[in-house]
Amino acid sequence: MAKDITLSADRVIASEVWIEAWEYYQKQSYRNRCRIYAADGVQDLNFPIMHDGNPFAQPICQIRMDYSTPWLLRTQRAIESAYKSAPFFDHYRDSLFALMDSRPERALEWDLMLTRWALEQLHLPVELRLTEGFVPPGSERYGEDLREVIHPKRPDHIMEDLGLARPYYQVFSPKFGFIPGLSILDLLFNEGPAANTYLMKKG
Repeated sequence: MAKDITLSADRVIASEVWIEAWEYYQKQSYRNRCRIYAADGVQDLNFPIMHDGNPFAQPICQIRMDYSTPWLLRTQRAIESAYKSAPFFDHYRDSLFALMDSRPERALEWDLMLTRWALEQLHLPVELRLTEGFVPPGSERYGEDLREVIHPKRPDHIMEDLGLARPYYQVFSPKFGFIPGLSILDLLFNEGPAANTYLMKKG
């Protein structure tokens, strides 16, 4: 849910974004996954959670990460394999992997940690805040409700609707062409500091 935030062809004006912290955990959503551009095309990275009882009947703020398998190391290796030749991978690698190595206990901590990291790299002045109780979908209590806008099982047209959809450099585009809708990591590793400009100006 966003309040006083504008993404346009000219600039980003942002103050605060509210994160729903008390919704029940939803499987097959971006709450514990992202997509990257690997040597063989799109690769989904999944971040496993603990199945204490029924996780789908627990608020997302209570869901714990599962570190019983070496998925974190595999994830870092997958990211490195996909982006080691990207122009700005070395610029971001150490700070990103250091965050991942901190192994936050809960899924919401993980999401907030990575979101704040990405916002910092993009130099976007966004303050993330958590709801204190569940807010039903469609509510405008905290501003425009954007929870269901992006979902891995549904196409999204956000960039097209804003007039901002256009290709940028990707390592494997000569093989597969430009692939939209990937993690912000793809844009950062390939465009570096220009990623902020890409999100604000038409080409």
